[in-house]
Amino acid sequence: MVDESIIFDGGSRIHSMRVLDHTLPADQARLLFKVLGDPVRLSVIEALATGERCVCELTGELGLAQSKLSFHLKVMKDAGLLESRQEGRWIYYRLRAEALQTLQDWLAGLADRCQRPACPCP
Repeated sequence: MVDESIIFDGGSRIHSMRVLDHTLPADQARLLFKVLGDPVRLSVIEALATGERCVCELTGELGLAQSKLSFHLKVMKDAGLLESRQEGRWIYYRLRAEALQTLQDWLAGLADRCQRPACPCP
C-alpha cells in the first residue's frame, strides 16, 4: 500500500511518499513528474541518455533556440535530474544517475505492490 507519511527534518515537516522501503519526498516526486511531463524535456532526457552533451550539440539536435533550451535545462537541473560542468565558454550537461535510480526504485516499489489484492472488508 502506498502511504503518505510525514518526516521531520530539522524541525520542519517534509511529506514523503513511501512505497516499501523506497522513500521519495512528495514535493520531489511531484516536481520530477512535472519536469518529465514536458515533451521538450523528455527529448532532452533522450538526447542525454547517451552521455554528457554540450549545449551547442543539443540545440542543433533538438532544433531549439539556445534560450528555450537553457530554460528547460535550468528547470531540469533545479529538479535534480541534471548536472553540468563548464569548459571554456561551453556548458556540458549529463543526467544524474542518482536521481534516475531514486525514481526507478520508487516506481519499482509501486510496481511490486500494485498487484496485491485488497484486504477483506470486516
